[in-house]
Amino acid sequence: MLEIKGLSKTYGSKVAVDSLSFTVSPGEVFGLLGRNGAGKTTTIKMMLGLVAPDSGSVSWNHQKGLRHASYGYLPEERGLYPKTKVVEQLSYFAKLEGMGKNDIKKSIDYWIERFDIGMYKNKLAGDLSKGNQQKVQLVATLLHNPDLIILDEPFSGLDPVNTNLLTEVILEEKEKGKVIIMSSHQMDQVEKFCKDVVLMKDGKAVISGDLAAVKDSYGMMNLSLYGNLPGLAKFCAANDYPFAEEAKRIIVSLKKEQDPLTILSQIKQEGVGVSEVTYLQPTLHQIFIDKVGS
Repeated sequence: MLEIKGLSKTYGSKVAVDSLSFTVSPGEVFGLLGRNGAGKTTTIKMMLGLVAPDSGSVSWNHQKGLRHASYGYLPEERGLYPKTKVVEQLSYFAKLEGMGKNDIKKSIDYWIERFDIGMYKNKLAGDLSKGNQQKVQLVATLLHNPDLIILDEPFSGLDPVNTNLLTEVILEEKEKGKVIIMSSHQMDQVEKFCKDVVLMKDGKAVISGDLAAVKDSYGMMNLSLYGNLPGLAKFCAANDYPFAEEAKRIIVSLKKEQDPLTILSQIKQEGVGVSEVTYLQPTLHQIFIDKVGS
């Protein structure tokens, strides 16, 4: 289990991470989200011991730091040697992880076949497409069978076929009981995998917890109304009710805590009819824009 408690980091007057806390259990994929500059990469670097935190702690299975953990890290930036053959640098990365010769060959052969890049194993990494370089980096991240997997923009450069392939691999690793951290701007992918998320803005967690509960708390009631549309539009604008005009009707959106009966009674005098009432759960993309968008 990975535990982050009160993690903070300041660079001069810039607060990069401010008292961030979360826990990830085995067999879970955790979403670390936010705009560029929100503090995600600094958080990852503190987790890995690459940057010392000003305060707070990182622990693995109740022991301080990750020195007792086997982890694989896929950075957002390319981390390959462009003038070195794929198989040679994968072997080098595996040796750095303390793997034996036989295990190295077996693991590289398995993952190269799994990611369908066998035809490139003796090619220079710099000669590969962006997508195939990404798959080589994914092999380097996974080949030593780490217990903790950190994926920063894992779907970058992948076409739909390879996106599906990586999806299968992540779900397989999840089923093996791995602890997985995913940082991505592709909210649809995050929704596929993550049980819990933290959404960062200016170093702080503006949303944290169970994704299903977060989405439910942002649920909205939509009233589809017709009748005196000019009067209704004026009424909604005056009362700050979000609305949109659509095909001779107006769609009024209410927050979950707002009582639709209240607004219905208020607009009764406007001569408005109600054709439909629906409950909509927003996407993570919509929540992301609402909380951290400009």
